[in-house]
Amino acid sequence: MERRRITSVPRQETAVLVALLTPHRSRQQAQEHLDELALLAYTLGIQTLAQFTQHLEKPRVRTLIGEGKLAEIDTFVKMHQVDHVIFDDELTPSQTRNVEAALGCSVLDRNRIILNIFAMRAKTKQAKTQVMLAQYEYLLPRLTKMWSHLSRQKGGNPGMRGPGEKELETDRRIVKEKIGLLRSQLAAIDRQSIIQRKQRKNFVRVSLVGYTNVGKSTLMRLLSKAEVQVEDRLFATIGSTVRRAVVHDIPYLLTDTVGFIRKLPHTLIACFRSTLNEVREADILLHVVDISHPACEEHIGIVQETLQEIGAVSLPTLLVFNKIDRLQPEGDEQTPNVAHLQQSYFRQYGHTSVCISAQRQEHIAELKALLYQHVRAVYQQIYPHGVENTVPDVVL
Repeated sequence: MERRRITSVPRQETAVLVALLTPHRSRQQAQEHLDELALLAYTLGIQTLAQFTQHLEKPRVRTLIGEGKLAEIDTFVKMHQVDHVIFDDELTPSQTRNVEAALGCSVLDRNRIILNIFAMRAKTKQAKTQVMLAQYEYLLPRLTKMWSHLSRQKGGNPGMRGPGEKELETDRRIVKEKIGLLRSQLAAIDRQSIIQRKQRKNFVRVSLVGYTNVGKSTLMRLLSKAEVQVEDRLFATIGSTVRRAVVHDIPYLLTDTVGFIRKLPHTLIACFRSTLNEVREADILLHVVDISHPACEEHIGIVQETLQEIGAVSLPTLLVFNKIDRLQPEGDEQTPNVAHLQQSYFRQYGHTSVCISAQRQEHIAELKALLYQHVRAVYQQIYPHGVENTVPDVVL
């Protein structure tokens, strides 16, 4: 008798998303945030079943949303056996506990989702240590007997309570010890990174920055001709990748690092500060923007705010508007008016800009010509007699 192996397909986790409409957030903005949150959840393999919004003058202290909306969500969750309720806004520890008690299911916020994605993407020792530290710092104020198996208490040491210590306090102490250990490990890794960056001081350093999933890695592969990971997904790159590149016979170092996103957890920015130092210590920034995204101007502002936070906002910057092939032309035009767009964005942001399609390799010559001007200026400062006095014309 022939036997067939039956393989069970794991059930996909499900979620509903929740966002507040406030006087400072319109319905359109809230919808954009929810669409992005749904993509974040999808990155973790979670299927979104529904979205809920509520207009409030200010968030409720106990549950962020009102009791009526909470009851509406509870009905849907029980009817469809939903696994998670994900809030677009950051929840306090008490709000998380109160909402979980009311709904009887897992309650997450945007910060927790982003942290989980970073944990999934981390490959290098440095990235794994950074993410683990950020996770523990996020969880520390939210501990509610998360480690029920930890029943052993330390005793006999000065300052310890001994066998009478509460389990929750034991958990907190253990997490604090883990945080201290991870900080020590990260400090050792950082010292190594500082030495590596010092060895690069005789090179012109160009860093790619931008919102997540705007095509930075694709552009890096194009400029450096190096094999780097390119995927159409959020946070495909969370570490630093440095490659040697050449533009018109002038060598430079090109760095791709973690993409930014709205409401990026401050614990991540703090823990990734050593990685983001690659950006802060760059000579030139290539700020890559997905020009086809309806919220591209908001994305520019978010990146600028993050650069301000890490002390890199004043660096020479070239705005690279990518994915122009996806931009819809206006009126009877067959293609977008690139020259008009570049002039408009220069007036708006004060940075030289270029519109390209990294995927289709459109207008890459213009980008390289502008990049050459920036790289050459820095290269002349490092090697005053090492550059020819001719500069290629920029065709716009």
